[in-house]
Amino acid sequence: MTVRYLHLPAGSEPPVIGQDGPFRAVVVIEQTVEQGWRDRMGGWLVRSGCLFAMTWGQEAEVWHDSVDWALMKLHDFNAIPDDKHVMTSWHDDEPLVEVFWFSDHCAWHATVDLVDTWIIDIHADNREALMLADYAAARDAEPYQ
Repeated sequence: MTVRYLHLPAGSEPPVIGQDGPFRAVVVIEQTVEQGWRDRMGGWLVRSGCLFAMTWGQEAEVWHDSVDWALMKLHDFNAIPDDKHVMTSWHDDEPLVEVFWFSDHCAWHATVDLVDTWIIDIHADNREALMLADYAAARDAEPYQ
């Protein structure tokens, strides 16, 4: 599994991702964003092939909900096939390193192999080296209780 980083400052246009297949995403939210942009990003994640979205930071639960709503809208509020279902979780009261550990050790899809992990960093600054190092350290950490 490859861990990839995307710096996505609030209000910016997201690039095309997910070309290698279905993926999991850890959305790190450390900027205030407008609701419309957040909702567009939820739709972008679903359309890009995200099948497990973990949100952490500012309004993590609201971000989680935006992904859920985007999935339901994409399927016209009808039944969602198992291989298109997006698992979501929000993590607003735990350290980011624990979310990285959860992503690496527990965030699996029931019917589809997830090929990549994307760290989507909604922050003013690009923190690629820091985020990738923290994720790598979390992989080797003891399970969190």
